Amino acid sequence: MYHSVADTDPADDPYDITVTPARLDAQLTWLRRRGLRGVSTAELLEAYRRGQADGLVGLTFDDGYADFLDHAVPLLHHHDCTATVFVLPGRLGGDNAWDPLGPRKPLLDADGIRRAAEQGMEVASHGLTHVDLTRADDQALRREVADSRSALADLTGQGVGGFCYPYGHADPRVLAAVRAAGYTYACAIAPGDLNGPLALPRIHIGQRDTALRLRLKQVTGGPRGRALRPGHIPFPAAVTA
Repeated sequence: MYHSVADTDPADDPYDITVTPARLDAQLTWLRRRGLRGVSTAELLEAYRRGQADGLVGLTFDDGYADFLDHAVPLLHHHDCTATVFVLPGRLGGDNAWDPLGPRKPLLDADGIRRAAEQGMEVASHGLTHVDLTRADDQALRREVADSRSALADLTGQGVGGFCYPYGHADPRVLAAVRAAGYTYACAIAPGDLNGPLALPRIHIGQRDTALRLRLKQVTGGPRGRALRPGHIPFPAAVTA
């Protein structure tokens, strides 16, 4: 789980959401040297269903920052990787106004989202405006979940199968809304008692994650999530992993 990729003073990154391009390059180099390849979540899950996910690592970038196109995509291409970018169609060309302490970071506009899709990245939904869905009323929940999917489909001309819970917060009501909207998977952070393809856990990756820390997170599943392993997602019994 990544967010922003930019050259930022750590003092200006109170939420630990930014990695420098140099650090991302080193982290992707670390993956590739170990025979691993970063892919979008959709590609990872499809490979999992076919029993061909060995050596694949799902890479996600939350919030849809404009620097994803500027810095992340060129590095992903350099390392023969893809990724999923979770974007906010209700904040096109806006900024991360939901972060009260951090600096303002520009978000992808409509053209940037289309360019990310054209360059082989999976574009998926992070809701319309980045609100805590567990606190939203039913009408706002449907709007954030369903309307964001249709808006992205109209914008990219592609199907939208993935969703990411803002702040990683989800509960059974929110999960049910995501299912009703037609998503095939959804990403959380540490989903607790929720499980299945609509509650995928992820491992947070930040600027401090050098080779040693990456290895520890690979082994332990990380402090803010757990690794995706066979048995965590109840696919049909006919599918093996």
